[in-house]
Amino acid sequence: QVQLVESGGGLVQAGDSLRLSCSASGRTLSMFAMAWFRQAPGKDREFVAGMHLSAGSRFYGNSMKGRSTISRDDVKNTMYLQMSSLKPEDTAVYYCAANTRSGDPFNIWGQGTQVTVSS
Repeated sequence: QVQLVESGGGLVQAGDSLRLSCSASGRTLSMFAMAWFRQAPGKDREFVAGMHLSAGSRFYGNSMKGRSTISRDDVKNTMYLQMSSLKPEDTAVYYCAANTRSGDPFNIWGQGTQVTVSS
């Protein structure tokens, strides 16, 4: 089993930057891809960014493209989401997710971390 724990959320002002962390534990070598999603109140969960762990390729959703960077520290088993130029519409709970096989849905989830951007 893999466990994911997010951290780094908080209250920031519009235009600020913030870095979220996702610490993975357990059978981390079984993970194929990791990703960040977010869900704002009353809205569907949406994809923010992801990466294939072995290939190192990264991909981004439209919501924060150009304002976010996904990265990973293999030694620490931690994935990051660096966000910049934050807007009030970025306010959401941000979730870390993983899967264990190519093509599988993301079926391992963290508990989420709240990001609130004030105007």
